Amino acid sequence: MMDIHEILKRLPHRYPFVMVDRVLEVEHGRRLLALKNVSINEPYFVGHFPSRPVMPGVLMLEALAQASALLSFDSAGIVVDEKTLFYFAGIDGARFKRVVEPGDQLLLDVTLLRSRQGIFKYAAQARVGDEVAVEAELMCTVRRSE
Repeated sequence: MMDIHEILKRLPHRYPFVMVDRVLEVEHGRRLLALKNVSINEPYFVGHFPSRPVMPGVLMLEALAQASALLSFDSAGIVVDEKTLFYFAGIDGARFKRVVEPGDQLLLDVTLLRSRQGIFKYAAQARVGDEVAVEAELMCTVRRSE
């Protein structure tokens, strides 16, 4: 388990772009299950959509990418500093299956499929309860800026 203080030590993201609130489970080098509490106070709800606020799909994918980063850093033993960046390299087969609204808890479930030369591929799924909200395969890479 990881609380928000540990997450902030490991991710370079800060408000309003931190999309992981807690890590519930980690299977070292294999799988991570995390939680994103979706609050009406999220800044994107002001315009998406005022009459019926829903979490943008791209931000659900971003939450999965951040959970993937936490798993990658754990798997590779990477210590994050101001020069360590984690980038999207690809998204395949993304399917949005359920609307995510304020008050929902988004469970972020990522499984490492493979890693090679600093490129990681994951099976990723976000759920609300037992219902799948989005699923995709994500490719990400870790880079150092100098």
